[in-house]
Amino acid sequence: MDWPQFAYTYDGSFAGFLTCVFTAYANQEEPACFLTHQEGQAALWPERTVDTDHERAKRVYRSLSPRLGRQGKTLVTYGFLTCLDQRELCLWDFLKLGYAKGPAVTQDLTDPRVAALNKAVLHLTREAHLLKGFTRFSDQGGVLAGEIAPKNRVLPLLRPHFAARYPGEALALYDRTHREALFCQGGKWAIVPLDQFSLNQPGQGELDYRGLWRRFYDTIAIEGRYNPKCRMTHMPKRYWGTMTEFQREDPPPADTHLRQI
Repeated sequence: MDWPQFAYTYDGSFAGFLTCVFTAYANQEEPACFLTHQEGQAALWPERTVDTDHERAKRVYRSLSPRLGRQGKTLVTYGFLTCLDQRELCLWDFLKLGYAKGPAVTQDLTDPRVAALNKAVLHLTREAHLLKGFTRFSDQGGVLAGEIAPKNRVLPLLRPHFAARYPGEALALYDRTHREALFCQGGKWAIVPLDQFSLNQPGQGELDYRGLWRRFYDTIAIEGRYNPKCRMTHMPKRYWGTMTEFQREDPPPADTHLRQI
């Protein structure tokens, strides 16, 4: 397609990106890059600001299954959650190719546009799978609260797992990297932007449970088979910062009178 190139600016949402796809085809334009309103970067191309239109976004979304097949639709929806560099541009290239070739496009892993997106989605799903086991929650006044620091936006993939695992609990899971939080309670859920999130100081009951968990973790270790490299292969070190078994509570401050003595 020999279409004029524009720098597309949108709100950063998935519906906003799909609106960009609709606009590009409707205007016969080629997005040279995608920027969000927060980035405020200067572009080398004429700029087009695209306001999110949910009806147009739905039209593009409904076209994914018949035009790209079920697997192609998954690559697009999951691909938007990845940390792939120039994610939107990669998705745009994949969509153009898929609309031209049909569902068979997902099998063409020799094409770098397909291979890059497929690799990014595999990284996303693997990270989400690991976090199902590596996420730790604390009792915060009747709410199970936890924090994670993923590379990808994994909360939409984690939501079905934790909502089903703790159906009777109020749940809050914060993504430090992307500053958004998952809230679940009574069968309802929401993922919302959240710039600030902090856990309260744990009560004695929570501290006791943490101590028991650490003791269990240390007890089942086999000293003769200690292999830190193997452990980091199955439990990458970048997850340790939010895992209870690798943390220690700060000791309570000493009595002021004793310090003075």
